[in-house]
This record gives sequence, structure tokens and C-alpha cells, in this order.
Amino acid sequence: MCLSPVLRDTGMIILAGMVLGVLVGSFTAKNRGGRKLDILQYGAAYGIAFTLVGVLVTIIIERNL
Repeated sequence: MCLSPVLRDTGMIILAGMVLGVLVGSFTAKNRGGRKLDILQYGAAYGIAFTLVGVLVTIIIERNL
């Protein structure tokens, strides 16, 4: 299986989206005065949402190349 460099690097978009989502969600919950479970829930929800955005961006990039 021979993958071009572009195909191998687009997975980083998904991972970066997940990490960024967890950080944004955690900081949002903490700034709103949330407890530990609130922070974890916000982090998970934002992480999932940002990961989905990363998947869509990856699909768009792959289809246009």
C-alpha cells in the first residue's frame, strides 16, 4: 500500500481537532465555574465536535486533491 505524503498527513488534522476541542471545552467549563465532571463532560463534547469538523475538513481536502 503506497500512500502519498498528503494522505498520511491529513490524519493530523483529525488529531489536532480532537486535542483543540478538549482544551477549548475544558477551559470553557472551568471559566464557567464547573466542577471536575463538568470539565470532563465539556472536554469530551467539544473534543467529539472538533473531531467531526476535522474529519469533514480531511474529506474535503482528500476529494480536492
